[in-house]
Amino acid sequence: MFTLDQTTSLEQVIKKSRFIAVAGPLANEQAARGFVTAHSDLNANHNCWAWRAGQTYRFSDDGEPSGTAGKPILQAIDRLELDHVAVVVTRWFGGVLLGSGGLARAYGGTAAACLRAAPRVD
Repeated sequence: MFTLDQTTSLEQVIKKSRFIAVAGPLANEQAARGFVTAHSDLNANHNCWAWRAGQTYRFSDDGEPSGTAGKPILQAIDRLELDHVAVVVTRWFGGVLLGSGGLARAYGGTAAACLRAAPRVD
């Protein structure tokens, strides 16, 4: 298993909505909660997140339809075989509805792109 070496961010615009992912390493559940709070933007429409620390994990759709944001972010973490990692994806709505599948692809894809860009350590 790998973790991240440092906090990394990535921005994408998908059908006029702006998505910013921030991913970083964490030591435990308390650090994960702090990371989510520190990297959420209260002026955004949604701050969706996921984190994994060993067997413990959590995720949140933050008002998006159930299963369209937090779970795809967690799946991106797991697909890349990362541990002790948190990801927050912040969305500013651009006026175009993405639908459930579009939201899942946008959140999961933005998280995965950010995680792939981040330096990893064993």
